[in-house]
Amino acid sequence: MIIAVSGLGGSGKDTLGRAIAKELGLRVVCPTFKTLAEDEGISLMEFQEKAKNDPEIDRKFDDALKRECSAGDCVVTTWLGPWMVEADLRVWVFASEAVRALRIAKRDNLSESDALMHIKKRDADNRERYLKLYGIDILGVERFDVALNSGNYSPEEMASIVAEAIGQKKKR
Repeated sequence: MIIAVSGLGGSGKDTLGRAIAKELGLRVVCPTFKTLAEDEGISLMEFQEKAKNDPEIDRKFDDALKRECSAGDCVVTTWLGPWMVEADLRVWVFASEAVRALRIAKRDNLSESDALMHIKKRDADNRERYLKLYGIDILGVERFDVALNSGNYSPEEMASIVAEAIGQKKKR
């Protein structure tokens, strides 16, 4: 079973993915641009700019994601996971900009206003880049089986909802 979780920056996709994996006994596949940026000794936004000018960065990243998921039995928590892998269930996790900015501010030690500017720019840059590279609109949620507001539910509550959705899907 492969479950793909996506959402905008600070939506809680990684936290939800870990909760789902724990509840269902699956491994987590969570490669990030943040890690690649750290490996290169540059900021996330600098790495995003680099990817904007070099489409091979995204292609290599997404090919590696597909290879890692090919063994199955995992929860994928990347922006494009639901488009890149054949998932049994696709989950969109969302929260208001205010909630997402607060999370990013705490996580990255930023002011809330800086975090809000960060998520707006990152969301817009990623949307533009993925539209140009793959024709994928990351705001198009029609391909998802479940959409959850992480501002209203805890990760554990959402993981239970996902487990219930899997059960319902298996009954069909």
